[in-house]
Amino acid sequence: MSFSHSWIEAVAAASVSIVTAFTGVAWWNSPGDIRAAETVVVAAGAFGFEPTGEFTANGLEFDPGERPAAFDRPIGIMKYQVSLGDYLRCVEAERCEAPDSRSSDREAPVTGINFLDAQAYAHWYSARTGEDWRLPTPEEWAHLAAERFAGEVFTRGQDPANPAIAWIRRYEEQVRLDRKPDPVIHPPGHFGPNSNGVEDLGGNVWEWTTGCYTRIEQDGDGNPVGEAYENCGIRVVEGAHRAYMPDFIRIGRSGGCAVGTPPDHLGFRLVKDAGAFAGLIGFGQAAANFLSH
Repeated sequence: MSFSHSWIEAVAAASVSIVTAFTGVAWWNSPGDIRAAETVVVAAGAFGFEPTGEFTANGLEFDPGERPAAFDRPIGIMKYQVSLGDYLRCVEAERCEAPDSRSSDREAPVTGINFLDAQAYAHWYSARTGEDWRLPTPEEWAHLAAERFAGEVFTRGQDPANPAIAWIRRYEEQVRLDRKPDPVIHPPGHFGPNSNGVEDLGGNVWEWTTGCYTRIEQDGDGNPVGEAYENCGIRVVEGAHRAYMPDFIRIGRSGGCAVGTPPDHLGFRLVKDAGAFAGLIGFGQAAANFLSH
């Protein structure tokens, strides 16, 4: 049996269309060279995690305290935050919006990035590499950050019977933190590695996570009252301390609902799962290669 060249072209074109439908863009046609990110693999393990969100009892905020958490699988994470140069490749491919960056150093971390920008880059980068890259959950970020995880630095509900005391405690802790704003975009590695070998965690570039702002009401016995409130228009960012930012905010100090001192800068890094589309993308690439001969 013989097949016409036009029929083969149609089949190959269809396979490319299928791949594009799954990845959002035919990555072999995107401009700019892609650089493979240097990745650190962090082993599975247990850790303490202070839950995100607001916890109230009888209408007053309280501190839920640290709770045990664990991952039973290793997690791969970018060793460095996504750089301005790498992000601009996504902009050149017309898959990302230009950042509100405060630096012209293409090797420095990209800043002026909102949650939607970071998500767009993750989708583009996954399509280009054939691997599944995404933003981390707050729990993953805490595990990967290890000793540099700060979480809720500012006290939540020290005295539920007297909200004024809780406010004063928050102010005192902010003063004790004694962290001055740092407007400089430092080169990668400036803040050094943590015990897992991940660079610049807890520096002056806060990182977007997939966590949504939640509010949980409990009764006096600690039982939930009704369903938890969840607002995914506000996302959790982690860094020198935890903050909650609207997903469209690019400059942390310009507004939003940050907890305590607002973030100096907003950027991101990605974690890596197994490549769900590796086989499919490989088939599409093979068809495209066949037509080029």
